Amino acid sequence: MSLRSYEMAPRSVLVVIPCLNEEDHIERVVTKLAAEADRVNLKIVVADGGSTDRTRAIVKRLADSNRQIALMDNSKRIQSAALNAAVRKYGHGVRFLIRVDAHADYPNRYCERLLKVQARTQADSVVVSMRTEGHTCFQRAAAAGQNSILGNGGSAHRNETGGRWVDHGHHALMTIDAFSAVGGYDETFSHNEDAELDARLTAEGFHIYLAGETQVTYYPRGAAPALFRQYFNIGRGRARNFLKHRKNTKIRHLVLVGVAPVVCLLLLAPISGIFALPALAWALLCLGYGVILGIRLRDACAAAAGIAAMAMQAGWSFGFFAGLKAELSRTDTVRPMNGAARETPRPDRMDR
Repeated sequence: MSLRSYEMAPRSVLVVIPCLNEEDHIERVVTKLAAEADRVNLKIVVADGGSTDRTRAIVKRLADSNRQIALMDNSKRIQSAALNAAVRKYGHGVRFLIRVDAHADYPNRYCERLLKVQARTQADSVVVSMRTEGHTCFQRAAAAGQNSILGNGGSAHRNETGGRWVDHGHHALMTIDAFSAVGGYDETFSHNEDAELDARLTAEGFHIYLAGETQVTYYPRGAAPALFRQYFNIGRGRARNFLKHRKNTKIRHLVLVGVAPVVCLLLLAPISGIFALPALAWALLCLGYGVILGIRLRDACAAAAGIAAMAMQAGWSFGFFAGLKAELSRTDTVRPMNGAARETPRPDRMDR
């Protein structure tokens, strides 16, 4: 189907923006998308999880002046639920779903570029690369780490690689047919829900294409504790993914799993200094690579990428073990009297 066909079709594309307290970013994101709304017939839905800042007021003002923009409440407050609810409410007769994050920036004609990629490849899902940028000194350090193997482990969609078929990427465009066929997002996942959905898509024979024509600019957390908490939740979600699907575990995940045990060995350092050596080696590796990044980028702040990377890696690793513990405990709790574990139910198919 040509892009011209999308232009003629009424409301052929649903754009959903899950958000919470994004007053600094939401107007820029919505305005940029609205600039192409008439050309590709977008319906832009901001699914707000109960913002307490000016986010809702900003979106209401934009919606009052443009009927293609709508504000929707997301009572469950998580992104997976926001996407599912928006498709149920606004997805009737729509061919494509485009997911947009409020805490990011997008190039001009972003949706149009995604549609062109889909028209050319006939992919069921089009994903994009994500590059991180920072404004404060710590954000620049975090960005340097996240844009390198130190922070992303060589992940395809974090390294600006594109133009190939993949098993996972940063969610951008998806056909409503594919989304509905696998039941949408699993709303029991508050994090890593995108990778979980991709696992079901590929298992059902749907195809995911990493576009090289466009990418997303992401803004990282502004402090190490916030970065640790973010990656703790990501690691916890990855553990749930592993237990649910038992596949798509990469070497980088296995490396990260080892960080938490290495850090815990420090508790035995008073007995013998040898127990501190693994953690010391890990810290020196991160800090040293961060300095190299700073030199390469000619940015003194980026030289602290190792500190940001340690927060990310440790958060992910401890989160992974926390997720394993929580899931295994839950499984034991719901185990029937005969000892046979209950099968995890598959999410219901989306109502359309």
